[in-house]
Amino acid sequence: MDSTKNVQVGVPPKYPPISPLSPWERVRVRALSDPRKFKSTVHRPNHTQGLNVTTPSNTHLIVTARLISDFGAFLNMVALATYVYLLSNSAISVGIFLASRVGGGIFASLIGTAFYRRCSGRAPLIAFDLLRASVLGLLLIVPVSQQALLLPVIAFGLGLGNSMFAIGLNSQLPRLVPADQLLKANAWITSASSAAMVGGSLVSGLLVAGFGFETVFALNALTYLLAALLIVPLRFAPATVNDAPERGEWTALKQGLRSAPVIAAMLAVTMADTLGSAAHNVGFPIISRLLTPESASTTLGLMLAVWASGKLLGARIASRLKGSDNIHLERRFFFGVALMSCGFILMFQQHSLYALLLFSLPAGLGDGFSEVGLMSRLQREPEQLRLPIFSVLTLLQMTGFGIGMLIAAPFYAWWTPGAVVMLFHGIPLSTLLLVKVLALKRGRVVRSSPTPAP
Repeated sequence: MDSTKNVQVGVPPKYPPISPLSPWERVRVRALSDPRKFKSTVHRPNHTQGLNVTTPSNTHLIVTARLISDFGAFLNMVALATYVYLLSNSAISVGIFLASRVGGGIFASLIGTAFYRRCSGRAPLIAFDLLRASVLGLLLIVPVSQQALLLPVIAFGLGLGNSMFAIGLNSQLPRLVPADQLLKANAWITSASSAAMVGGSLVSGLLVAGFGFETVFALNALTYLLAALLIVPLRFAPATVNDAPERGEWTALKQGLRSAPVIAAMLAVTMADTLGSAAHNVGFPIISRLLTPESASTTLGLMLAVWASGKLLGARIASRLKGSDNIHLERRFFFGVALMSCGFILMFQQHSLYALLLFSLPAGLGDGFSEVGLMSRLQREPEQLRLPIFSVLTLLQMTGFGIGMLIAAPFYAWWTPGAVVMLFHGIPLSTLLLVKVLALKRGRVVRSSPTPAP
């Protein structure tokens, strides 16, 4: 019987015709009908489904690798800047060196998304560890007389390697750790970085004084090689198919931020926070010299060690608090930024060493809270958005830090360190207040909206 005979002209059919399936829908239908044939194309809602690894093994390897590599990074943080100054006897050279390092980070944020779309997994992480080891190795083989022109290149390579590694690891961590373990994993990573900072800050000066700069550079290169070896056994869950957006990365990112305004707010607060962080990093040696002219280096090391200890403690507390929903992570981030900024403001108002160290602790606590909350929340975004989000995050951090250091430095010639830090850390506090006002306004709009008719 021909079904077209019962259709009346001008009368809509009782059941509307089914629209043609899109290519992606056809793939899914075929996959359901023949799962063996199309097993690799099925989108798995759980990012760790089928991950045949022991999660503690992955977590332990990542945490150990970060502990070792960050220890080396903090070893050369002071050593390299001091080395550049002694080699050139010029503050301008130090500024060029630091600017080159920031430039490498900015370049990484611009290419990171496109790079990791094409190359993912452990190979690029290992490659960037080897890159960092190689550029430091140049300081061991190139004669000292020829290193002046090479130092900006080394700084750029270190900045590029650091940022590319961070983008790759942070965006791919959900492929290494189940969703319910991400919070704890990020807390352990932050704790490892903080512990490395404590050790590196305390040991760096002693190693330079006892064994020379070359020993510190060689030890740092060795830490990156060891970190690369620890990444080799990592096992990644398969990436989801078609994870690249069809309309371009930035268009997809804008659409994603519109649908999740809290993520946009967190990125804005992060940008504001980098300006404050730049101010207190410039002010660390200044306040140390003002309080203890005879032992400024010792004071600086103690201050960094106490701050890093607070960060470690804050990360541990953040991972043990009840509640792991998105709203809990967001609140921890915003609370952490507020606590950190208030801690640094109070810290720079002190006139004694013990009071300075006392307020270094809450500043570190807030830093630990904010970092764990930020990383854990951003990693819960869909896979296609994680890469551009972490690339933008790196871009905001690098540009904000670089611009902040350039802007904050002249203020120390005009104002006291306490006034400068209060001004610049007032920026993230004001941004937090603005975010809160906008959230309250948005809540009122939602509550006042008419309820749709049933």
